[in-house]
Amino acid sequence: MKHEKAVELARRWLAESERVLIGAGAGMSAAAGIDYGDTATFARLFPAFVRLGFRAQYQFIGHEGLTPAQHWGFWSTHVKHVRFGEDERPAYQTLRHLVKDKDTFVLTSNVDMLFPRNGFDEARLFTPQGDYARMQCRKACTRETWPTRPFIERCLAAMDPVTQQVTEPDALPRCPRCGGDVFMNVRLDASFLEEPYVEQARRFRQWMRDGAARRLLVIEVGAGFNTPSVVRWRMEHLVHHHPDARLIRINLTDPELPEELGERAVSLAMGASQAFELLG
Repeated sequence: MKHEKAVELARRWLAESERVLIGAGAGMSAAAGIDYGDTATFARLFPAFVRLGFRAQYQFIGHEGLTPAQHWGFWSTHVKHVRFGEDERPAYQTLRHLVKDKDTFVLTSNVDMLFPRNGFDEARLFTPQGDYARMQCRKACTRETWPTRPFIERCLAAMDPVTQQVTEPDALPRCPRCGGDVFMNVRLDASFLEEPYVEQARRFRQWMRDGAARRLLVIEVGAGFNTPSVVRWRMEHLVHHHPDARLIRINLTDPELPEELGERAVSLAMGASQAFELLG
């Protein structure tokens, strides 16, 4: 479908819809300036790690070659920037304006909580991959999680500004229960604690049930193939099994659509910010 016709169809579907499910992946936050491949922002935030040969934040996902002082020097700075930094992001504000009169729910793989930080209803949010604002024991010695901010504030207060390492061993985060390693409550492996998100999942299922008889519009934004089962495939599955549902896929790099959705799906092969402006 040609670009202009795809935008026109997506705009019409949005106007016709009362009920909207937003499925957002990393491309949504990238459009708002939280891009894990952004080398310029990385150089500004992490000059000491640039000197060590790193160039972007994505290189630290699963990286185990740092000392504890370096590890928490990076992650405390990163979490402060992503989760506790600037709230207002134009891409999120524009999307909120597009759906302001709709019955809307958000499902996102992002752990930055930028949706509620930009005015979306937190009671209509499901974050199955977790939230940087929660901390858990890496061994899951307890089902309890704790607020992240006190942990990282101690690290930041004890950080050498030149080396960006935490200089006081007592400031390094430890599990309050067993004294072992901790990390943010985000889905890394089987130790991930689901408890903070069980109620979110229940509300999402209830929202889907309550609107089962009404036409659903799914707006999927920036969901690629890093963790496709969380957003991308889930959105396809929901549209496939709801015969009246429609899918608008906004994706600059992976805009392809499944053939079985036929005329109930349209793809906008562009970034989120451009798509939102054209849909407005």
